[in-house]
Amino acid sequence: MGFLVVATFLALFMLGFPVVYAILLPSIAYILIEGLPLGLLAQRITYALDSFPLVAVPLFIFVGNLMNLSGITDRIFRFAYTLVGRVPGGLAQVNVFGSLVFSGMSGAALADIGGLGRIEIDAMKKRGFDPSFAGAVTAASATLGPIFPPSIPLIVYGSVTSVSIVQLLVAGIMPAIACTILLMLTVLIVAIRHGHPRAERRPTFGEVVAALLPALPAIVAPVLMVAGMTAGAFTPTEAAAITAVYVIFISGAFYRELTLAHLWNSAVLTARSSSAILIIVASAALFGWILAVEQVPQVFAATLLDWSKDPLMLLIIANLIFFIAGMFLDSTTATLLLVPIIAPPLVLAGVDPVQLGIVTIFNLMIGLLTPPMGLSLFLVSDIAKVSIKQLLKALLPFYIPLLTTLAILTFAKDFTLWLPRMIAQ
Repeated sequence: MGFLVVATFLALFMLGFPVVYAILLPSIAYILIEGLPLGLLAQRITYALDSFPLVAVPLFIFVGNLMNLSGITDRIFRFAYTLVGRVPGGLAQVNVFGSLVFSGMSGAALADIGGLGRIEIDAMKKRGFDPSFAGAVTAASATLGPIFPPSIPLIVYGSVTSVSIVQLLVAGIMPAIACTILLMLTVLIVAIRHGHPRAERRPTFGEVVAALLPALPAIVAPVLMVAGMTAGAFTPTEAAAITAVYVIFISGAFYRELTLAHLWNSAVLTARSSSAILIIVASAALFGWILAVEQVPQVFAATLLDWSKDPLMLLIIANLIFFIAGMFLDSTTATLLLVPIIAPPLVLAGVDPVQLGIVTIFNLMIGLLTPPMGLSLFLVSDIAKVSIKQLLKALLPFYIPLLTTLAILTFAKDFTLWLPRMIAQ
C-alpha cells in the first residue's frame, strides 16, 4: 500500500495536479481504504504544524517583505554598487555580492529575486546589460540565500531531521562565501569576454563610508543573529523574532521610512507565502506518516545499503536523487517528502547529517534553476521580460560555479563542517 500511495502521488503530479492535492488525495484515500478514523487526518496535520522551529519561517519571510517595502533593499544595493561596481562586470558583480548581503536577512531565494533582484535587473538593463544576462546573474546568485544564515530551507530540514538548526546555519556560511567568489569570478570572465559596462572610476574611501553607514544596520543583523545563536543566547526561532523586531526598529527609528501600510502589506504577503509553505508541511507530514507505517523508508534504506555501504558513494547517489527531484519539486516539498526516506540510511552509513543538510538544500536550490519546474526561472523570466529559452542560454556559464560548489560540499566534508566544529568547542 505504501508504494501504491507513492505511485498515485507521482501519477497525479505528472498529470498536473497541484502538489498539495497530489499529496493529500492518495493520503486520504489510504485512510479511507484502511478504515482508519478520519480524526487521524486532523491529528497528523495539527501535529506537524505544532513545531517551535517552524515559527521562524513566517518571521523570516516577514523580514524579507518588510525590507523590500521599507527601502532597506535599496540601501544594500547602493552599498554593494559603491564597493564592487568598478570590478569588470560592474552591476553584475553587485548583483552577486548584494545577494549574499541581502540573504543574511531574507533567508529565501525567491525573496532575494523578488526584492533585490528586481532592483538589480532594472538597473542592469538601464546600464546596457542584456536582459537575459541580467536575469541569469540574478537567478544564479539567488541560490546563496538558502545556504547562508538565516535559511528557511535549512530550518525546514532541521525540523524534519531533528538536526541542530544552529549547526546547519553555521555550516552554510563557508559554502555561501565560496559560491559567491566562484560566481563573481564567472561574471568577471564573461564581462571581460563581452565587454560589459562597469563603474567609470574606483570609489573613494569617503564614498564607501557614505554608502556603508545607511546599509550598516541591515548588514550587521545576520552577524548579531549568528553570534547570539552560537553563544546560546537564543534559539533560531527566537533569532527570527529578534530579527523581525530589529528590522521594524531600524526601519522606523533609524531610516524613518516605516509606515503602517508597510507593516500591513508585509503581513499580508507573509501570510500568503507562509500558508503556501505550511500547507505543504502539513500535507507532507501526513504522507510521511503513511510511508512510515507501511515501512517504505526501511525498504528503501535496505535497498540503498545493498547498492553500497560507502558513505561517499551514497552521498553521490543522494545528490542525483535530489538533483532530479529539484527539477520537478520545490525545495520545501522535496525536503519534506524525500529527506525522511533518504537521510536515515546515509547517516547510518556514516554521512554527517549536517553535511547532508547543506548538500541537500544547495542541490535543491540548483533545481530552482532547472527546467521544467524551476521556480526561479519563471520568476526571473517575468521580471526581466525574457523567454525561458533565452534565460537558460545565458545561465549556462553559471552552472559551472554552482556545480563546482556542490562538488566541494560533497567531496570535501571538512570544508562544510570545520566552522560548526570550531564553534562547538
